[in-house]
Amino acid sequence: MGRQRVLFVTGKLAEKALRRVLDGFAHDGGIEPEIAVLPISVAALAHTRWMAPRLKVPEGVGRVVIPGMCSGDLEELASGQLPGIQFERGPNDLLDLPGHFKRPKVPPDLSRHSIEIIAEINHAPRLSRENLVAQSRELVSAGADRIDLGCDPGVSWNGVGDAVRALVGLGIPVSIDSFDPGEVREATRAGATLVLSVNCQNREQSIDWGAEVVAIPDRPGTLEGLAETVDFLERNGVKHRIDPILEPVGHGFGASLLRYAEMARCYPGKPMMMGTGNVTELAEVDSAGVHLTLLALAREWGVTSVLTTQVANWCRGAVKEIDHLRRVVELAVGERRLAKYLDPAVLLLRDRRVARRTERDLSELQAAITDSNFRIVAEDGEIHVMNHRTWVRGSDPFALMRDLASREKLDAQHALYLGYEISKAVTALTLGKNYTQDRALDWGFLTRPEDTHRDRPDERGGVVSS
Repeated sequence: MGRQRVLFVTGKLAEKALRRVLDGFAHDGGIEPEIAVLPISVAALAHTRWMAPRLKVPEGVGRVVIPGMCSGDLEELASGQLPGIQFERGPNDLLDLPGHFKRPKVPPDLSRHSIEIIAEINHAPRLSRENLVAQSRELVSAGADRIDLGCDPGVSWNGVGDAVRALVGLGIPVSIDSFDPGEVREATRAGATLVLSVNCQNREQSIDWGAEVVAIPDRPGTLEGLAETVDFLERNGVKHRIDPILEPVGHGFGASLLRYAEMARCYPGKPMMMGTGNVTELAEVDSAGVHLTLLALAREWGVTSVLTTQVANWCRGAVKEIDHLRRVVELAVGERRLAKYLDPAVLLLRDRRVARRTERDLSELQAAITDSNFRIVAEDGEIHVMNHRTWVRGSDPFALMRDLASREKLDAQHALYLGYEISKAVTALTLGKNYTQDRALDWGFLTRPEDTHRDRPDERGGVVSS
């Protein structure tokens, strides 16, 4: 089988680095590389509309890779070229090209999942109708399939029926979390289709609710009475799911996991629910990794729904995390795949890999600069700021700025821009993330897009044209 001829598009500053990267992987990757150097210092700043008339694709090339940060429509590049050429964006950093070509061309199918997300609104009776509706809509938008109205124990909620009707009228499935028989009766009459929870105390009343219920143990920390409740519900035709109750870390967490495994063994195929908030809300740790572990166990044990909250600040994105991760575990468990390279949107604090530049790379970059605009690089614990005449480096941003100001004339606006970019670089070095000048740090689904200021060179001092 012949080698694939691939054209890599770059600017003048990155040409040497690109050739070195291609020399390292192209041959073993079955690629015959060609390089097109455009008349611009940094090709990543180019728009496809600008690029199209300047790009000449050699005969025999079937694939063209442009820098990942190039803006514009790829279809604009096909104009005037031979038909059948595939145009694509590569990674944002050319050092990631080897990994880009190793990944499958067809992205993983993350459309499927088998776990329902029940998002609980705590202390629902205390909220105004407008606030309750707004929170519900926000949770559904984040990925929730059902809203659970958490009631206040010991206080009857006279407006529960109206609240349920308001949400059901918007097409939102509702569950009610209460042991108060009056609250449950009004909620189910108003359209709530799931009741959390039943055991020996209220299982007989569940016959009249006409709703699905969640069966729980009679005594926390055990499975006591759960089998009897399940048997009762089955005999009386009450639709139900089982929740052995997940306990917090330090309070029987491991034993509670074993109870889920035991229920999965005793009731194969029976729907189960897992409340993840007892772990994520009650442990001060970033929740994404914890959610992945719990959802993987849930998927293996046949748990069909998870109940979550996002009250603690470290859990503020719990619903969206679970929505992403339930798709990851569906693919990983269902197809026996490693949960790697599936969904970068839930890689929040650290990046998949950090691009590494050698001292030679940095020296070549600085030598190739022909203008006074500053390039900022974060590498090996240091921040580098350079233009055609100056190169300062260091790990202390204040010392770095003092050094730079002693060599270059900086106005207030220019200094503000440099300080902002340097602060991002420090964050990237601290957490082990990639830093790219004029680009937002990648926080997965939490990323907030930034204005690149490409069209306002007076505000940034880093716009690079021809």
